[in-house]
Amino acid sequence: MKKTPNATLLRNNRYGETEKKRVAKAAGTIGLATLLSRVFGFIRDMVVAGLFGAGLATDAFFVAFRIPNLLRRLFAEGSLTIAFVPVFTECLEKRTKKDAIDLANAAFTLLSIILVAVSLLGIIFSPYIVKIIAPGFAKIPDKYQLTVFLTRLMFPYIFFISLVALCMGILNSLRHFAAPAIAPVALNISMIFAALWLRDYFDEPVVALAIGVMAGGIIQLAMQFPFLLRVGVKLKPDFHFNNPGLKRIGILMLPAVFGAAVYQINIFISTLLASLLPGGSVSYLYYADRIVQLPLGIFAIAIGTASLPSFSEHAARGDLEELKKTISFSLSLILFVTVPAMVALIVLRVPIISVLFQRGEFNALSTVFTAQALFFYALGLWAFSVIRVIVSAFYSLQDTKTPVKVAVIALTVNIIMGIILMFPLKHGGLALATSIASAVNAVILFFLLRKKLGPFLEKDFYISFLKVAGASLVMGFVILAIDHALGFSTEQPFLDRLIILAVAIFAGLVVFTVTSYVMKSREMVETVKIVGRKLKRS
Repeated sequence: MKKTPNATLLRNNRYGETEKKRVAKAAGTIGLATLLSRVFGFIRDMVVAGLFGAGLATDAFFVAFRIPNLLRRLFAEGSLTIAFVPVFTECLEKRTKKDAIDLANAAFTLLSIILVAVSLLGIIFSPYIVKIIAPGFAKIPDKYQLTVFLTRLMFPYIFFISLVALCMGILNSLRHFAAPAIAPVALNISMIFAALWLRDYFDEPVVALAIGVMAGGIIQLAMQFPFLLRVGVKLKPDFHFNNPGLKRIGILMLPAVFGAAVYQINIFISTLLASLLPGGSVSYLYYADRIVQLPLGIFAIAIGTASLPSFSEHAARGDLEELKKTISFSLSLILFVTVPAMVALIVLRVPIISVLFQRGEFNALSTVFTAQALFFYALGLWAFSVIRVIVSAFYSLQDTKTPVKVAVIALTVNIIMGIILMFPLKHGGLALATSIASAVNAVILFFLLRKKLGPFLEKDFYISFLKVAGASLVMGFVILAIDHALGFSTEQPFLDRLIILAVAIFAGLVVFTVTSYVMKSREMVETVKIVGRKLKRS
């Protein structure tokens, strides 16, 4: 029987709706797992702030930890995962699962060899790496030596966490998202345990944190293997490095080192410049970035991670219309949560920092300085989020050149703006430079993707964005009024500050929910329906 155009259209619509639900469901799973991880992450940061404060030792630790962490984002999550998933997914679609597993084994073996070499080189050349990353530290011998020691101690972390990233790519391609997303909880628990119970065993207490990092990396990798076995993947040595899929991953991965990790490179540049500013600047930027990472990790990265396998399936099938619809839906979903989060972070920046970190060595002045950085980071939250989805779309199409070219432009903007703004605005200027560079990156990528695919934003996207923006502004005014009426002050007792912050957040959430629902925001209406169905079942 010949299919009518209407029947074909109905089938495509049903497929599109199913795919959107798959993306939303996967994003929800990742988001919940990431929320748990972020909660423990904030507990970790509160413990670190209370025990170690913001000074020489914490500056040394954060710089030392950022070096292998930066490599993780560049060579693991930022490039390996995003290069591996499209090729692995295409192998699953066009060949057999056995062929895909053979590819995974070869990648696992080759990556292990490379990572051992990188770890050894990192340990050997740590003194030079620290001078490049934080040149200002060289002027303070004790700070420099401590940073070098911590860098050497934590550099092998890149080995374990990069293999975790490969496991994440395998599991995500097979539509299993929870295990990789929840793995960072192990790192946070390990660091909390080390900070609380191991610090007294070292002449320099902050060394305990580095021990916690290494233990956390080992545990995270060990957590992945049971879930891999559950989906039928048993990783084992495979030295067939002539696998054509492996070569394609390598070709995609090399430029992806820059194209998929612009945000992390921008943070690195901020660290370099911050080392030239007064003591504590690196820590202020770190703590502020941790706050921004909460909505970014729970929502933006979750949606970007969940959408990549879907993008890759559409691209492998040559179904560009469905690819465009999924991109539009993913961007709409991201902005639905990041726009109100951005407004809330800007309005509540001081109360949030004060409640989370202000205790022990982290005083009210540290709160004010960290809140300044948070304000400027929050301005770029929308850009950080959008980049994740658009870069995933380019790599699902196996386009490696475009993100690299845009990354170079964004990096140049960040360096120039950082140098210009760091003097009048100090560490706040570095945060603002990062946001400006990310905005430039997002806008250019958007227009280039539009040129490549044609218009990909559906009419519903624009309507949804306007409704979300309106509801977010209403929420922002209400939160600001509550904060002013209750008279929040960093000098108040902790319990008073906590109550005011809780009331403001709860009121803001209620106002945003009600306003969005009254305005018939499609995301909020669908959320209310889902919650209603679950309540009826229970």
